[in-house]
Amino acid sequence: MLEAIAIFLVGFIPGLFSYVVVRKVRARMRERLRAAMQVSTGRFYWQRPYPYMQAMDYQYIEGVGYIVGDITCQYNARSAYIRCAVNPSGPCKECPHYESIEIR
Repeated sequence: MLEAIAIFLVGFIPGLFSYVVVRKVRARMRERLRAAMQVSTGRFYWQRPYPYMQAMDYQYIEGVGYIVGDITCQYNARSAYIRCAVNPSGPCKECPHYESIEIR
């Protein structure tokens, strides 16, 4: 009788182990999905996407978000990552390609 109970319990061990592993994997997957959704909605950008860049370069525009560079330039990319197509990393103040436009 004791052997039958031992065999019965040993038969349940793989199922229990599988149940525990599946629960942990699902919880980890849920957390990673939640983190990915938060990153995609921009909740981790508290003030600026890149805090090491100068604060004067960043401007917040309603409906667009943060942009870098001078918004009045015709070549501004209106992006938080790149200033413009002509001078992506340089300052807008000394750019020889600066062309002012009217913002509406």
